[in-house]
Amino acid sequence: MPQYILLANWTEQGVRGARDTVKRYSAAKQAFEKLGARIKDFYWTLGQYDCVVSVEAPNDETIATVGLQLGMLGNVRTTILRAFDEREMEKVLAKL
Repeated sequence: MPQYILLANWTEQGVRGARDTVKRYSAAKQAFEKLGARIKDFYWTLGQYDCVVSVEAPNDETIATVGLQLGMLGNVRTTILRAFDEREMEKVLAKL
C-alpha cells in the first residue's frame, strides 16, 4: 500500500485545545481507518512541524480526503508527501 508522510502544524484553535491532542489523535486513527487508511506512526515534534505522521493509504485520492477532513476540523494545517520505500524506489530506478 502506498506510504505517505503527513506534516501537521496546529492552528490557533488546535493550540488552544492542546490538552486534547492525544484524544484528537485517537479520533484521527479511527477516521483514517474508516476511509481505508492507517496511521503507522505518529509523533509530536519540536521544530518546524508540530506533528509528523506516517500513513498507509490505498491511493492518492484517499490521502487527499484524509487531509481535507483534518483541515475541515480546524485544528491543523497539513502538508502530505508521497513516500517510497526501498522496494518501490528500486522499481523507479529500474525504469531509468
